[in-house]
Amino acid sequence: MKFDSAKRQAYYADAHVRARLDDFFGGAFLGQGSAVYFTPGTDSESHYREQHSLRTMEEGMASGEELNRSLWDRESLVAHLDVEYVNFDFPFEVYTDPRRAFELQEPVRQTVRRVLCRYGISPLEVMTGRGYHFVWRIRRDSPQFEQLVSIGRISESLTSLYAGNAAPDGDRVSPHLGKAFAGLGILMEYLAHGIKSEAGSLTAVPIEMGAIEVGPGEYGREMISLDITEYGDPLIVRSVRAPFSVYLKPWQQPWLAHGEELEMLEPIFCIPSRGLNPADALRLRSSPEAVQALAAHSSTLIPDFSAEHEYLIHGYRSSPLHQFHEWYYSTEHDPIEAWTETYDRTDLQVMPTCLRQALACPNDALLRPGWVRRLVRVLLSMGWHPRHIAGLLRSKYERDHDWGEQWFHCDPCTRADFYARVFSGLIMMRVDGLVDFNCQSAREEGLCSVSQCSGNLMLYRQSLIDRKRYERLAHSPFHGLYVPESHP
Repeated sequence: MKFDSAKRQAYYADAHVRARLDDFFGGAFLGQGSAVYFTPGTDSESHYREQHSLRTMEEGMASGEELNRSLWDRESLVAHLDVEYVNFDFPFEVYTDPRRAFELQEPVRQTVRRVLCRYGISPLEVMTGRGYHFVWRIRRDSPQFEQLVSIGRISESLTSLYAGNAAPDGDRVSPHLGKAFAGLGILMEYLAHGIKSEAGSLTAVPIEMGAIEVGPGEYGREMISLDITEYGDPLIVRSVRAPFSVYLKPWQQPWLAHGEELEMLEPIFCIPSRGLNPADALRLRSSPEAVQALAAHSSTLIPDFSAEHEYLIHGYRSSPLHQFHEWYYSTEHDPIEAWTETYDRTDLQVMPTCLRQALACPNDALLRPGWVRRLVRVLLSMGWHPRHIAGLLRSKYERDHDWGEQWFHCDPCTRADFYARVFSGLIMMRVDGLVDFNCQSAREEGLCSVSQCSGNLMLYRQSLIDRKRYERLAHSPFHGLYVPESHP
């Protein structure tokens, strides 16, 4: 590596860099900042599951580690939108040709800015190795925080998880804070709808709400991820990259590189990018000296937009998406003790072969958003209520399918509800036009390896379209395709 740990240690010794890190972590990190913990990253591994007290961050800098801040904060609710370039066929492309990857993201970056500006929000913007983080906060003592509490819903299992898991310094997430974070996730979903709808016609590659496989183009299966999946996990496990931290992901994933690509890489730093065009930011982020100079006149304070959330919350409450969410939560998952008589008796024979296989062997298919989206689409087309689609997902997540540490500090119920709500909401709001809901697209996306299949996803697609048209979603015939008697 061109920028080894000794050089990174010297970089972190810069007073301006340390001051900007101090600002981002919400106070003196050698004492007690408002961030509840940090997670490190080394040359060889991302330790994103490890939570460390801020009092030990000096040791991390002395080792030249990557520094990530907990979203969990003692004074505020930290809002975060993540945009990044993803290429499923050439994953190292974003490092070997970053100029192109960031040019492709520019319409999305500008759209995020415009959409947030309409609500008076001007976030801290940070360029990372693959994209951008947009970060701002809502004070926990503000009226808007209480409004987020009123929007949020958390399961009993998540409440128990929060109560049973303490941070390194003993902090715990209260049900009140847990509901506020869930409410923030609802608002991020609302914002993502608007961003995806507005930016979709401006980009040369698809935009998806997460790393979802897409069809191939000239440069492979590439897309822009408007990633809100962190809101499908508990507040206790998610973190965001710190501006002026080193960025080590390429070296943590050496198997993605070909030949000498990794050895040829310049250092990468996360930097505040507002006021910089992508080309200038890319040049700057690879020079330790330039990054240190930038630290001397930058701000990394997470801006407070508590009052402005009044407008965002009002916009959401007045939207069709809010109406859909009310309908979504109008029913409950079947209780666990009833699963053997309900979800376990789902007739797999009426499903396409690909989904029968995914439900029979859910690890790791049902951890991949692209597979879950197909499950949601198919089951909606067959008359399932989206909340029961979440119930079926949960019944798989909570069984022993060799998940390993997958659910460590995570809640299967929350994850299942998040995916089912988001993917069905995209369909209901017509943000998802179902254009790739067919077998040919599934093969091109790499989400179908079935050699012989009698199913045809186009039939399910048409059934879903007809159910929407005739208002027969979550309506009998349950577990069957909808065929209207006559068309107008």
